[in-house]
Amino acid sequence: TDAYTRDSELVNLLMDPYFRKQIQNGQEQWRAVVSLAAQNGIASPAFMSALAYYDSYRTAVLPASLIQAQRDYFGAHTYERVDQPRGKFFHVDWPDTKRPQVDA
Repeated sequence: TDAYTRDSELVNLLMDPYFRKQIQNGQEQWRAVVSLAAQNGIASPAFMSALAYYDSYRTAVLPASLIQAQRDYFGAHTYERVDQPRGKFFHVDWPDTKRPQVDA
């Protein structure tokens, strides 16, 4: 594709101005197709997965707090917080009914 001719370091076609514009212009219809398929029980895993990938790719921070809480609860894996410096870890003392958050 010409996208890689324009930018040989391009890591994803969604970052190319042409493709970004095409996707942005068509996303309303794309969402409508995925929604109609789901409402009518029509399997469309490629369309649905691609839309989920697109949404996650353009989102700076994804809500992973539930997954982090489950990992911390079942294995004391600790977690980082986006409002704290990178590399600072926390853990919740789950057996304590007040559920205090402590530095790990």
